[in-house]
Order: sequence, then structure tokens, then C-alpha cells
Amino acid sequence: MRIALCQLAATADPATNLELIRDAAKQAADAGARIAVFPEAAMAHFGTDLAAVAEPDDGPWASAVRAIADDLAITVIAGMFTPADQGRVRNVLLATGGGAAATYQKIHVYDAFGHRESDTVDPGETLVHIELDGIRFGLATCYDVRFPELFRALARDGADAVILCAAWGAGPGKLAQWELLTRARALDSTSWILACDQADPATIGVDVDGPAPRGIGHSAVIAPDGTVADSLEAAPGVLIADIDPGRVETVRRSIPVLANARL
Repeated sequence: MRIALCQLAATADPATNLELIRDAAKQAADAGARIAVFPEAAMAHFGTDLAAVAEPDDGPWASAVRAIADDLAITVIAGMFTPADQGRVRNVLLATGGGAAATYQKIHVYDAFGHRESDTVDPGETLVHIELDGIRFGLATCYDVRFPELFRALARDGADAVILCAAWGAGPGKLAQWELLTRARALDSTSWILACDQADPATIGVDVDGPAPRGIGHSAVIAPDGTVADSLEAAPGVLIADIDPGRVETVRRSIPVLANARL
């Protein structure tokens, strides 16, 4: 299956970000991609008043994303925020179009490196998969990548690939951690990892203050044996790649860590 990782630098304005999504999704569709994956917080970047921009997953913003997916006959995965109780929001991945209709609420909220996502974001509890053309995809978001048990659970539930959408925080050593963690999760789960991060805002001339994670780029397609099949640099871009579910079967026969696990 051909997929596209659409690495964009989201603004604080959901309407502007819809146009970014539309343009990148068209590039993906024109290249023959079946799925266009966008980062976490594609609706509005962290550091924005998330409660003010949050909408239900059947509201105008999500409906516009659905229309983009339907117009282009492509599946779109994009990060958005929906309202929750007590002024908080839910950090959600919307999967829509091309036979997909699901939402994933981020399970592990980012209380690390001086940022407390739990102050404003309500964590989820439920694993989510989508299935397209006989390939099963698990969904995960950013900080989830530090929890290998989640990726192994998705694989045990039949995932051939995990779509990981992120707004990875910048800082010393963070790029090395992103690269290490995404490759490790591929090996842990012997699954494809489709890791789509926000672009580094500095590459488009935007200075970032404060601990809110805004992205460092370096989106990557990682094979089930931990090999980086392709990747981007820090700037916005669309990465087109083909993934083969047969490679999952081959690796799981060779490295049967899921079958051999005793815990």
C-alpha cells in the first residue's frame, strides 16, 4: 500500500491548517497514496488555547477534513482536539475517508520535560485500529511511543502497522530519542511504524517560546525489523512510501517476539 506522511507546521488557526491539510492531501492523492497521515495537533499547535478551538468530532472542522478525504478519495488521519469535562480537551486522531471512520483519544498524556498536558487534556483508555485493503493499522499519538506495551498490544490485536502522529518536543537529545524510540517500537511489535511529526517551526521562520511541544520534523517510515525505509528532514514536506504487509509476516517468522513473550 502507498502511504503519505504529511509533515506540516500547524498554525494557531484551524482554518489555515485546513488549507495546509487540503494541499498536502492533494499531493498525496496525486502520488497515488491510499492514506495521508498528518501530525498530532494538526488542528492547532500546542501553546494555543485548546479549549477555545476544540470542536466535537462531528463539528465543522472535522466535517471539513472528511470532505477533503471524500473529495480526494483518500483516507486522512489528522490530530484534533474535542471538548472534555471541566474545561479540558481530548487529544484525538481523526481517521476518515476511504472506508475509515474512527477516532483515537491519546492514552498517554505528555507530563514530561516541563510540560503538563494532563492539566488541559483528558487521557483516553481504548486501543483503536482501522482496516484498509486488508491491512490493519493501529493508532498512537506522540508520548505513546515511550510505552512499548501499547505497540505490542496493537500488534497482538492484529496490527500490521502503527500510525504514530506527533508534535515532538524540541531539546537536547530529543531527535536521537525520537529516532531510537520509533525504531524500537517497530522491533518490539514487529510492525511497520508510520511516524508523522510536526515540522520544526524554525524552518519556516517561527520562533517558539515555552515548553509546549511544537515538532522537530524527521517523520519516518520504519520497517518491522527496525530499518528506516525513508524519512524527512526538519522542514515541511510530504513523504510518499510503499509498505508491504508481507514483510510483517516474514519478520514475525524470523523474530517471533510476540509469540515467544511470556509476560
